[in-house]
Amino acid sequence: MQLIDWVILCATLLFIVVYGSLKTLGSKNVEEYILGGNNTPWWTVGLSVMATQASAITFLSTPGQAYHDGMGFVQFYFGLPLAMVVICITFIPIYHRLKVFTAYEFLEQRFDIKTRTLASLLFLIQRGLGTGLTIYAPAIIMSSLLGWNLNLMTFIIGVMVIIYTVSGGTKAVNMTQKQQMFIIMSGLFITFYIILSYLPEELSFDNILHIAGANDKMNIVDFSFDPEKRYTIWSGVAGGFFLALAYFGTDQSQVQRYLSGKSVRESQMGLIMNGLLKVPMQFFILLIGVMVFIFFQFHSAPLHFNPNNVESVNNSIYKNDYHALEGQLEELANEKKEISMLYVNQLNQDYDNKELHNRVVSLNSREKELRDQAKELIVKANNGAETNDKDYVFLYFILNFLPKGLVGLLLAVIFSAAMSSSASGLNALASTTAIDLYKRNVSKDKSDKHFVDATKVFTLLWGIIAILFAYVGSLVENLIQLVNIVGSIFYGTVLGIFLVAFYIKYIKAEAIFFGAVISQLAIFYIYYIDVVSFLWLNVIGAALTIITSAIIQFFINSTGSSVIEVE
Repeated sequence: MQLIDWVILCATLLFIVVYGSLKTLGSKNVEEYILGGNNTPWWTVGLSVMATQASAITFLSTPGQAYHDGMGFVQFYFGLPLAMVVICITFIPIYHRLKVFTAYEFLEQRFDIKTRTLASLLFLIQRGLGTGLTIYAPAIIMSSLLGWNLNLMTFIIGVMVIIYTVSGGTKAVNMTQKQQMFIIMSGLFITFYIILSYLPEELSFDNILHIAGANDKMNIVDFSFDPEKRYTIWSGVAGGFFLALAYFGTDQSQVQRYLSGKSVRESQMGLIMNGLLKVPMQFFILLIGVMVFIFFQFHSAPLHFNPNNVESVNNSIYKNDYHALEGQLEELANEKKEISMLYVNQLNQDYDNKELHNRVVSLNSREKELRDQAKELIVKANNGAETNDKDYVFLYFILNFLPKGLVGLLLAVIFSAAMSSSASGLNALASTTAIDLYKRNVSKDKSDKHFVDATKVFTLLWGIIAILFAYVGSLVENLIQLVNIVGSIFYGTVLGIFLVAFYIKYIKAEAIFFGAVISQLAIFYIYYIDVVSFLWLNVIGAALTIITSAIIQFFINSTGSSVIEVE
């Protein structure tokens, strides 16, 4: 990195922290600190909702996902717009009418205190893990590529988030997320333009898409019905719908964003904005990953993108074997560049040469074999090494090929995204702990200032916990998938509780509580035996909660057992 990159990076991050802290000091009551005084306009709600979901993992992992596997991941978001409509019609009006601070307050009014506490605890577990992961993800990757100390990176990101989140609460999160989304989208559009400018002049955008298609990167929709496939149109619409419904409808980190809206209509418009823009935004981020793939058809790519793994194999007895594979990849790269240009020429001459297309497929297959052989050497050199290098692809491109200044801007994008989602997570964790656990179970008769101070303390404590989670984190999957796996394990059960609360009035407190407990234990087991794609866990969890609680309620009614409810 050059001096100008450091200046842009540090100035951007400093501006966000100072702006968020100074603009939102002095919240006088709980409503102002947790709900931002209920004066957030719809477009700020929409941007805040988008920024909360778009963590650093989105911008680190999604392009790498597309680089390796193509555009199919976009199917994951196909159920989201429909979920936004359901939340706008059902969830938002009820939350606003009841004037709740958290989504889980509603559950006590519908069921009882133990159901509210159960849902709160499930949220705290998964969001605590998720927030730690949003801090850990950029820290581990940037420390690997930049040579920075991992623990120091984790600490810096965590402390920056804690500063303005503690000082300003929800309003600070909302206000800073506007700036962060502007930085994020500006950086991505500039990067997309730069990649296009680096490609051969004779390539039109249509040619680029054809090359991507020939390399199986443009298979956007998969209609096959295979429950073991992670991304199909069916898992995206069904599983994605339930995951989005649970995340945006019951996860306090999102609920708190639109509860701060000026009115029901403003909150609804903010969510509809998210529903309209989220799929195109993810499509664009994936397309950037495909463009990086096309870029490496005409420029040399490393055999493996994770520098730590490369260093370990170069320091082992397998060094010469690894270098031999690098030499074979270099020869293959030259042939791929030649074949790609021939393929473009035949496209420009408007005829279809099946032999050239088959040659492209054959070269890709050979490249995959070389990379797999490299991974085998890496594991031999370091038995505990994680060989999945998808998360390192985009940042490798940023650091090695973007011009001075833009590197600092893109790193600011990644840091901003990490801070944005982490701040929302800490804000929601603290609010849930203060309102659903502390105020409800421990200390009711205190002043507003006491609960504001308590929420600030909980924000600090959860910030420390998230940093500790990040310290002990483990990179075991592509990060964008790992975040959604963690959510899917818990979201189905919580969503089932809320669906019963909204729509199935005859199911009472005792039945839903034990139905949810049984459902969550079953989901743990189903995930452990790994029989379905993680997206289906959202559907299964919700369905199990509803069915099990209905059966329990039937037996309660049949035996005439009494159920005490808190109205």
